[in-house]
Amino acid sequence: MKKRITGFAVLAAVLLQATPVAAQTAKVDTSVPGVFADNMFILICAMFVIFMQAGFAMVEAGLTRAKNAAHMMLKNLLDFVVGASGFALVGYHIAFSGAAWFGFDWLWGAPDDLAPYTSTLTLPVHFLFQMGFAAATATIVSGAVAERVQFKAYFCYSAMLSAFIYPIAVSWVWNLDGWLAQEGFIDLAGGSLVHGVGGMAALIGAKILGPRIGRFDADGNSNPIPGHNVPLAVLGVFILLVSWFAFNAGSLLSADIQLGQVAAVTAMGAAFGGLGGTVTTWLSLKVPDVTLIGNGVLGGLVAITGGALNYNILSAMIIGAIGGVIATTGVLLLDKVQIDDPVGAIPVHLFCGSFGILAVGIFADPDAVIGGEGAAGLLYGGFGLLGTQALGLVAILGFVAITSGAMFVILREIGWLRVSVEDEMIGLDIAEHALPAYNDDFVDYSEALIADEADAFYEDEFAG
Repeated sequence: MKKRITGFAVLAAVLLQATPVAAQTAKVDTSVPGVFADNMFILICAMFVIFMQAGFAMVEAGLTRAKNAAHMMLKNLLDFVVGASGFALVGYHIAFSGAAWFGFDWLWGAPDDLAPYTSTLTLPVHFLFQMGFAAATATIVSGAVAERVQFKAYFCYSAMLSAFIYPIAVSWVWNLDGWLAQEGFIDLAGGSLVHGVGGMAALIGAKILGPRIGRFDADGNSNPIPGHNVPLAVLGVFILLVSWFAFNAGSLLSADIQLGQVAAVTAMGAAFGGLGGTVTTWLSLKVPDVTLIGNGVLGGLVAITGGALNYNILSAMIIGAIGGVIATTGVLLLDKVQIDDPVGAIPVHLFCGSFGILAVGIFADPDAVIGGEGAAGLLYGGFGLLGTQALGLVAILGFVAITSGAMFVILREIGWLRVSVEDEMIGLDIAEHALPAYNDDFVDYSEALIADEADAFYEDEFAG
């Protein structure tokens, strides 16, 4: 116990040493034109970003087996609960502390306090929007380790991601005093911070956890385990598609005139991601696979996320199509290396997110930003941006690999990570929650007799 207390004391001392100046105390100027529109727009976007949890839940439940469906739904529900709690208490204050590397600065104050690094947003509105991103990051891991991870392990990794790992990475980029922000690193809506962080943690978790029973045979051959409800998964993709417009456009943090451009780029990323997935599956599998095409749409969305403000429409089409190809071929690649990812979260988020961040360094068009003052990628004569993007990507993914790897190893060593063979076989709905997602819909004979007797009683008592 003394060692544990000492560890917390050391961590607290480090955080306090990293704390910069006093918390933000400026007030929102309500006389500024557009201040109410900005706050209302971002509040609505925050709602859609939080609603993405429903889309993730449907995709993950649909692509896994029926015996684990309630477990998957509950984890996505609690991604909001745990993510919101951890981000409110710790994560938000690290992410926007003002420190170049990491720190802690308690930001809560009056309801009209100006949010850090914004000109019109109140702090509560800014927090709600950013909190949705933190919860989404934890959700990515949920899908990749599905059907064999203990529920208490979920609590641990979800809390660690939303309260510490994700916020520290955010503080480097979206905190404008962060070291990567100062280097000129571009990530509009989380290609590296949400999808890269979540995807890398998912890869590490899936590798340490190991595959589901029967997923690969003794010779290493793949034995696919189909999901139980494809329509549910596709409905989840539609929810994510619609919500993604708020995810990307809301990242402008104002009701800016470039909302339409960002939304159009997002739409093209999704559409051409779907096309890329369709062509790839048709050529490689000889059929247009429904689930892989859905992942192609999501891969296109992820690929476009980092630079949605910096692309013209043609570039968005190209990047989206490549993202769709990466998302679908990535699933086949994981099979080759025997990493079990039931929903394809790693290819969609890690592979496509990483590609999207590097794509900014290649495809960023100065004229995509109004006034022609945007960053220039390699195709437009900008030779330094690609290096900056690569540096930031390696730093973020390396940090997440080390921290999440340590977290999952500790969980494994204390026996909290993987469920027992018996629990995995019976399904986590029953083993961990004592409640199946689906029940047989029938009335047995004794109940039918009772119903007949009740009908006869009411006819005698009330007829005529």
